[in-house]
Amino acid sequence: MNFIKTITAAELAQKLDNKEPLHLIDVREHEEVATGMIPTAQHIPMGEIPVTLHKLDKQTPYIFICRSGNRSGQVCLFLQEQGYDVTNMVGGMLEWTGEIVF
Repeated sequence: MNFIKTITAAELAQKLDNKEPLHLIDVREHEEVATGMIPTAQHIPMGEIPVTLHKLDKQTPYIFICRSGNRSGQVCLFLQEQGYDVTNMVGGMLEWTGEIVF
């Protein structure tokens, strides 16, 4: 089994508070992100990831987010196998207590 890097919602919130330059990608469906996303996150639904690979840079570290951390974990496994630098936010938006944008 491949090891996937993880970050907790609290750790991510701390990095955002510290103004670290992060590349967040929310892989939830359109109706899910309508309930709010983490500021600066880019929305690419999970099903669209394979056809949007050309938009992602293998040199850029990405943090993937979903509702619970399951789908983003699957996306991370897929992208890691393609040579991307990925981290999964464990617990997903269910654990997020920070700011959200609509």
